[in-house]
Amino acid sequence: MMQHLPSRADHVGSLLRPPALHTARWQRADGVLSAESLRQIEDNCIREAVQMQEAVGLQAATDGEYRRAFWHYDFLAGLNGVDMVEVESPVRFSGAAQLKPVAPAVTGKLDYTNNHMVSHFDFLKQTAHVTPKQSIPSPTALHYRGGRKAISTEVYPDIDHFFHDLGLAYQKAIAAFARSGCTYLQLDEVFLAYLCDPSQHEELRSRGETPEHLMQTYADLINLAIANRPDGMTLAMHLCRGNFQSSWIAQGGYEPVADLLFNTIGIDVYFMEYDTERAGGFEPLRFLPSEKMAVLGLVTSKTGELEDKDALKRRIDAAAQYAPLEQLGLSPQCGFASTEEGNILTAAQQRAKLERVVEVADEVWGSA
Repeated sequence: MMQHLPSRADHVGSLLRPPALHTARWQRADGVLSAESLRQIEDNCIREAVQMQEAVGLQAATDGEYRRAFWHYDFLAGLNGVDMVEVESPVRFSGAAQLKPVAPAVTGKLDYTNNHMVSHFDFLKQTAHVTPKQSIPSPTALHYRGGRKAISTEVYPDIDHFFHDLGLAYQKAIAAFARSGCTYLQLDEVFLAYLCDPSQHEELRSRGETPEHLMQTYADLINLAIANRPDGMTLAMHLCRGNFQSSWIAQGGYEPVADLLFNTIGIDVYFMEYDTERAGGFEPLRFLPSEKMAVLGLVTSKTGELEDKDALKRRIDAAAQYAPLEQLGLSPQCGFASTEEGNILTAAQQRAKLERVVEVADEVWGSA
């Protein structure tokens, strides 16, 4: 039996921010709340979030990403050599949703020297009675959106040196979390899933990228980043096609990247978006090697409607036609709040979905 995960039931990481946290962030931005007061409110909200995760039966807990505004920008901005800058074209999602017009830019030599976000994990570890799970963006997040234009040609005239230094910076970050006791680390990898969408290929070619080459470049980058992962650390990867206020960006099944994803990249567990037809069928799971796991993201985090248990079990059975049942798990397809705004559902609906994940996983796999 696979032993990579604390449980067959899991979730991606981010949770809806409670009203008290929203208010505190607004007050801090307006200068009427001190940084220390904000931290104390974050601490209290995280304690409650961890208690909720434990109460529904999850065997791994996150801090809900409550100290972040974005799933990726907060971590990337903490790397040496990265600045957040205003951009002309914000990221546009399905419908009218769009991110704020800011993005990371590489303005200096990349490095990781300040134990950035390790204190977030330290607090989670002290708070949780189950396995503390830490998520950080995959290193590809520093390249995909801005490409060559967002990377200083003075600092990195050769783009290969950029990827090399980025990988080494991530090695240091992973080592820092490991020293703090992290045994369960997740890379949030959006862009390999984006590369399954032909429309994304068009955009990439328009700026001079070769999508097929970029797939291999990203695989090499991730492998460099995790090259020194310590024994005893489970490395997970979450894949999705965009998640902002219940909207999305890309679509297309995993087939174009499946073999590379499962057999070239040295990850243990893959959290895979599978809540709609936009993610394609389960056929790519046939590439999953025997020593790895795929967690099926069959429960959507984008709407509050609760999934039917029997329908979920039928889909698990369908997936098991391509990968053994003992190599599968169950989760929501993405976080509930990839940014602090959160998706369009209530905290009660969020909890019900996590309870449903645990309930179905227990019935399908037992308590393992």
